[in-house]
Amino acid sequence: MLLKRIHALILFAFLLVGYNLQPAAYAEETKIPQDSVDFLTKTGQALADIAEAVKPAIVNISASRTEKITESPMDPFFNDPFFRRFFGDRFRHPEAPRERKSFSLGSGVIVTSDGYILTNTHVVRDSDKIKVLLSDKREFTGKVVGNDPKTEISVIKIDAKDLSTIPMGDSDKLKVGELVLAVGNPFGLNQTVTMGIVSAVGRANVGIAEYEDFIQTDAAINPGNSGGALVNVRGELVGINTAIFSTTGGYQGIGFAIPSSMVKVIMTSLIEKGKVIRGWLGVSIQAITPELAQQFKLKKDVGTLVADVIEGSPAEKAGLMRGDVIIEFDGKEVNEPFQLRNMVANTPPGETREIKIIREGEMQTLHLTISELPVETEKVSPEYQNALTGVTVQNLTPDIYKQLQLPDKLRGVVVANIESGSPAEASLLPGDVILEINRKAVANTDDYKNIVSEIKPEKDILLLIFRKGSTIFLAISGK
Repeated sequence: MLLKRIHALILFAFLLVGYNLQPAAYAEETKIPQDSVDFLTKTGQALADIAEAVKPAIVNISASRTEKITESPMDPFFNDPFFRRFFGDRFRHPEAPRERKSFSLGSGVIVTSDGYILTNTHVVRDSDKIKVLLSDKREFTGKVVGNDPKTEISVIKIDAKDLSTIPMGDSDKLKVGELVLAVGNPFGLNQTVTMGIVSAVGRANVGIAEYEDFIQTDAAINPGNSGGALVNVRGELVGINTAIFSTTGGYQGIGFAIPSSMVKVIMTSLIEKGKVIRGWLGVSIQAITPELAQQFKLKKDVGTLVADVIEGSPAEKAGLMRGDVIIEFDGKEVNEPFQLRNMVANTPPGETREIKIIREGEMQTLHLTISELPVETEKVSPEYQNALTGVTVQNLTPDIYKQLQLPDKLRGVVVANIESGSPAEASLLPGDVILEINRKAVANTDDYKNIVSEIKPEKDILLLIFRKGSTIFLAISGK
């Protein structure tokens, strides 16, 4: 049997020679021009060089957090109405709080040789412990320098020196069709590179973050790749990979990255000040439609329409008016509301910028000094034993004015939450704006705390509130 197999192999070898099926002849039959082979070989080598250059600056981030959950182990029985009908609450166990660990995996990009790393906020926010694994297998403990959920950018720091970094590129120069590489750590796999092109720039209204100006790419950005690098053919960082658009949870050719122009501003602010300080103009704006363009005497539907101007804002001081159409900010065209919003937010407070507007069909130039965006204050829930116990309020902000469509001159505090069982539960609603308490004006949370602290438990409270466009009085019993 063995001899038969040997003879068969020898015969097959002779047949190959007889039919001239040598490797060289087979290659000739494909008819691939040598120039094409050389070009693709050089292209492949170039991509490998880019990947090799940036990979040392990509890290693996593993974050853990402790979550407190409250549950009763016998709730399925003792919460059942049928069971409680016969036994009441005699056997009901008190709710027992316990802790649960949750973990998240993501990627990060080293941007300074002394250990500052960029990543996504959802990877490290509220973490108890952060582990950073470098490409050379060294592991460090990371510390959060600052988070900015409004852009999904976070900065963490490790105690290390002489680290490999990626130079920051200019995302404003990116063009649709340009080749890019997405480098990260999907699924916990160390160092993964995918290639694609820039599918679009300036993507907004995606629903990922509050401030959006995404680069869209077909380079695969899989789960776990969040916080990784999007680099151009020069090996420069042009974006931080953030998310995919998918109906199944898998890659479908649409990924989003935060542009480096936005990342640079956020990163600098977080490192230098521990928080993000944004510029503020003080206007409500909306997109221009063909119908609006006709009404406001515009030759084409470009720019963004000023729907309202906040009293005392930089916009009012500069002379902006309702009905103006802003077409340029600091020499850059404005075609969509999100563009103006991002430009203003990225402008340091105190700096003066030139804007071009169209008013009554005529172009005008204005100069305005940007202010700092008012910070949304923390919600206040004073622990006072009276009719407003369990009511949480917060100061009014530009976003709240816009969201609730409040008049510019309205001053007060907005009801953020009402605990179950509060005496005010049947009267107040979240979103109500408290203007007065017992005929005393309430302009902010400090006024609210000062007034409420003087009210005794048994006293009734008279509120003046603004609700759905109307001002009404409410009486809340203290008994």
